[in-house]
Amino acid sequence: MLLEETLQKIRPLDRLIEPEAQRRLDSLTKPQGSLGKLEDLARCISVIQAKVPPRLGRKLLFVFAADHGITEERVSAYPKKVTAQMTYNFLRGGAAINVLARHCGVDIEVVDIGVDYEFPSPRGLRDCKVRRGTNNFTRMRREETVQSIETGIRLVEEVASENLFLLGAGDMGIGNTSSAAAVLCALTGALPRDVVGRGTGIDDATWGRKVASIEKGLDINRPDPKDPLDVIAKVGGLEIGAMIGVILGAAVLRIPMVLDGFISGAAAILARRLCPSVTDVLFASHLSAEKSHVLMLEDLKLAPLLDLEMRLGEGTGACLAMGLIEAAVRILREMATFESAGVKQRIL
Repeated sequence: MLLEETLQKIRPLDRLIEPEAQRRLDSLTKPQGSLGKLEDLARCISVIQAKVPPRLGRKLLFVFAADHGITEERVSAYPKKVTAQMTYNFLRGGAAINVLARHCGVDIEVVDIGVDYEFPSPRGLRDCKVRRGTNNFTRMRREETVQSIETGIRLVEEVASENLFLLGAGDMGIGNTSSAAAVLCALTGALPRDVVGRGTGIDDATWGRKVASIEKGLDINRPDPKDPLDVIAKVGGLEIGAMIGVILGAAVLRIPMVLDGFISGAAAILARRLCPSVTDVLFASHLSAEKSHVLMLEDLKLAPLLDLEMRLGEGTGACLAMGLIEAAVRILREMATFESAGVKQRIL
């Protein structure tokens, strides 16, 4: 099975090249450490690629679209049909992620992994549909869970040879913050009322229904926190599964993987439960305004690069962070050294 084979291939990073990267950073025409976290980013990319200076290349973001049966409980400010409508918007280039991707030079691949709608072969859409959305909380079959994860793995394998530099994953799915919150509760034991946020901007009554629905889903399904596949099958989502696959594929191929916000955070903590070493290639793009995203990042032991009070999803935070990571690598690649520039180094 592809999932099992992939997990067996993931190894912790060899950090032997890290001192060389640090020496290169210290030789550049600046006071040592003066570029702060940019230097940390450049060093991390060198370690992942095992190359000093790191190479540049294509920045690619998958946007996975899927529907969630939990929307039947009226947990969102938007109806379920918006998932398909926004998928069309992505394909036409009119969404926030399209604007930011054009600005940051990021390529987008839109993937139908589980939208409850049959697209009539629209141009640019990858049809990887596992099923037309999940059941009402959620109860996918285990084989469908594995299929969604393996779809993500195969997509990474397909694009890995295309001079890939950075990889990211975004989401589109009305109701998916409910699934992400349920995943967090199932894995950590946190109470739904302590982690459920406002998602798309819901009112108090909708928030109450959302909390009650997650409590009911956890009680009925009883996902096993020691079995990540059981958790995602019972309370997760198809796009979360696909993002797990992208993370695993990136870890195998040593491709820096940039997380987005709350939904990709749920995928990352599940991927970490499957294989702890995946965090070696992960970067947290930003701190989502969804209140329990910070708990996910603490679980992953990752610090967010940005805090812009964003909560849109789509991969918008990941896209912005990709530009920042590229800037850090360009410093390491393109900045002159004291020796090459004929500049005297510090003497004290």
